[in-house]
Amino acid sequence: MENLIIEPSVKTPTINFYADKGILEIKGKSIPENSIEFYRPVYEWLDKYAQSPATATNIIVQLEYFNTSSSKCLLDVFRKLEILQGYGKSTVTVTWMYEEEDEDMMEAGEDYQTIVKLPFTITKMV
Repeated sequence: MENLIIEPSVKTPTINFYADKGILEIKGKSIPENSIEFYRPVYEWLDKYAQSPATATNIIVQLEYFNTSSSKCLLDVFRKLEILQGYGKSTVTVTWMYEEEDEDMMEAGEDYQTIVKLPFTITKMV
């Protein structure tokens, strides 16, 4: 399976999904004009990945900022990974990273942690 690489823009994050390593990275700002359209390739890739995932999947989220529509899209990504783990095909972990002084981003990670049934590590960026 091919990796998914989406280069960042002023309004969109870097997306690096490596199928063979089971490492999924989302970094930067997520404030696209149309979040659903931006995240559509991510959803499609995850659907394909779920057919033959790595034994362990780690999604690393390192966002500086995201808007409300992106928050829903991130939840959809987590839901897809939750289903993947539920099928027993892959052990999924989430690493949620935030800037030391950014309590809002830390709390956003905590909110997702309470919503989805995935193990979260919430950590300050070094």
